[in-house]
Amino acid sequence: MERKLRIVLPKGRIYQKVIDLLNEAGYHLRLSGRELRPISSHEHLQLKILKPQNIPSLVALGSHDAGFAGTDWCIESKSKVENILELGFDPVKIVSAIPQNKSISDLQKKKILVVSEYENLSKKYLEQKKWDYLFMRVSGSCEVFPPDDADMIIDNTATGITLKENGLKILDEIMLSSSNFIANPEAMKDPWKREKILEMKTLFNSILMASKRVMLEMNIPLDKASSIIPQLPCMKSPTIAKLFGDQGYSAKIVVDKESVTSLISKLIALGARDILEYNINKVIVS
Repeated sequence: MERKLRIVLPKGRIYQKVIDLLNEAGYHLRLSGRELRPISSHEHLQLKILKPQNIPSLVALGSHDAGFAGTDWCIESKSKVENILELGFDPVKIVSAIPQNKSISDLQKKKILVVSEYENLSKKYLEQKKWDYLFMRVSGSCEVFPPDDADMIIDNTATGITLKENGLKILDEIMLSSSNFIANPEAMKDPWKREKILEMKTLFNSILMASKRVMLEMNIPLDKASSIIPQLPCMKSPTIAKLFGDQGYSAKIVVDKESVTSLISKLIALGARDILEYNINKVIVS
């Protein structure tokens, strides 16, 4: 019987990014009639979609061999999982927030009611700060509770805009969180599962690296080669080939997307010609 690698995918805001990553890596997915169990073109993958809050605990328990989860839920659930690769999808801050018209001194005069999805993270923070508090665990949006039903919330935010729109201000930044590819430690001891998980890591990492880079190809006149080629940025060294008829050189380099606009202007000024820019699907460094 063929062995299966059990992978759990997160519902919610990062779901589509994870699906796109798997598809780009070649694990082409399609949803079955049961929407929570996608099917992959790689038959050894057994996939299931669950709430992100539950994923670290289930991976730690061995119900699944690997999955995708935020740093926040890994820490909140105190799950013993192996972090295989930081994906960086949807980075957020876990913050404490209070009504804009309240000050710390106002709240320190009484026992405050704090609401959050993050019970362990919240209690650790509140005890470190020596707040006198009552805690209530809630699901979903916390920002609607203050000021009538809570004095403080502890929640995740990307920009802080939603907090401001609900009359709240950030008091403290507790931690940063983004998405990770995680695995069960026992699964990583199994040679077959380890090989498959590390294969996925290599492909995922190659896609993430490629998303931040482009390839530039250009022609360099013979009389400009000595001034241009030494200045070409690249991952290791530029790829250089002679043009037909000793007309000069063709050069290929891989560079960060953020630097490409200024780099092209510099190359033109140095005398490079016929510059082409390509997107890259994967970058595998060895």
